[in-house]
Amino acid sequence: MKKHIPNTLTCCNLLCGCFATGYAFLAASSYTLSALALSFTLIVCGAVFDFFDGFVARLLNVSSPIGKELDSLADVVTFGLAPSTIVFALFANILPHDYWWVGVVAFLMAAFSALRLAKFNLDSRQTMGFIGMPTPANALFWGAVALTILQHDEFVQSHVEAVCVLMGVGVLLCCWLLVCEVPMFALKFHDFSWAHNRLRYSFILASAAIIVMAGWGGLALVVVLYILLSVLQGKSNIGKA
Repeated sequence: MKKHIPNTLTCCNLLCGCFATGYAFLAASSYTLSALALSFTLIVCGAVFDFFDGFVARLLNVSSPIGKELDSLADVVTFGLAPSTIVFALFANILPHDYWWVGVVAFLMAAFSALRLAKFNLDSRQTMGFIGMPTPANALFWGAVALTILQHDEFVQSHVEAVCVLMGVGVLLCCWLLVCEVPMFALKFHDFSWAHNRLRYSFILASAAIIVMAGWGGLALVVVLYILLSVLQGKSNIGKA
């Protein structure tokens, strides 16, 4: 029975991704804070399930090829398709009606997320860390960006062209980060000592402070911090576990 627990959690992740995508498409037709906020909340829930399915699998010492494939399929939906649909909804509502099709560029992230997950499954270097940005980080970033844009709608409407250009550049940059060869740390612990995990603990504390001060929209800053710390770690080897 215990061998089915991780797969059950993975399926919960997948369901969160399905519902998140549905609410994001709803937001594309009716531009409301509630629909996008609910989509973002479901992505966060999916990320929690995604963390605990691996944690529980390691705790119970159970793993299977099916579980590995199922995990990737769930991640493509929750952290690839769902955030792409959120960005599409933003483009569809911010851009003039005749240019809504520009938002299709958002779905590049779904394709690059799938490529990133396929590489991860075959890359033996990524047992305790990542090569390239993990898909949950990308999904949380864009969910937080969507909340921030909706909360500052008047400013966005007065700077539509600049916001759309920044979003387009952001999409392309995130596509590159997903498949690049930049090492990034993972929140995996061999032990819980400060000496072996000071980078992880520092990141968790800084992230909590950002969210307390900026709200859930601050998760975008948390992801930026994560990328910067990963780059610094790669250059200076600080916080090596």
